[in-house]
Amino acid sequence: MRSYECVFILRPELDEERAGEVAEKFKSLVENHGGEVTKLEKWGKRRLAYEIAHTREGLYMIMHFNAAPEVAQELDRVLKITEDVLRHIIVRQAA
Repeated sequence: MRSYECVFILRPELDEERAGEVAEKFKSLVENHGGEVTKLEKWGKRRLAYEIAHTREGLYMIMHFNAAPEVAQELDRVLKITEDVLRHIIVRQAA
């Protein structure tokens, strides 16, 4: 298993409950495919460096997890098709 870090930015209109549901969805996706989430943090609402889809702010979330490369690919696919996600990045951490 490899270590990954995933940062995703959610739409700022989401309330705390909905943002938690979306983050929990991604956490359970990793865990259901045999991965292990080691940390899930809410960084809160922050100003974006540039406007994305007519939005200047976003809710930042960071997730550290250990999983096979296939799990990271599946998480990337799901993040791309989730409407509440403005941007995301998954980075493999150095060993």
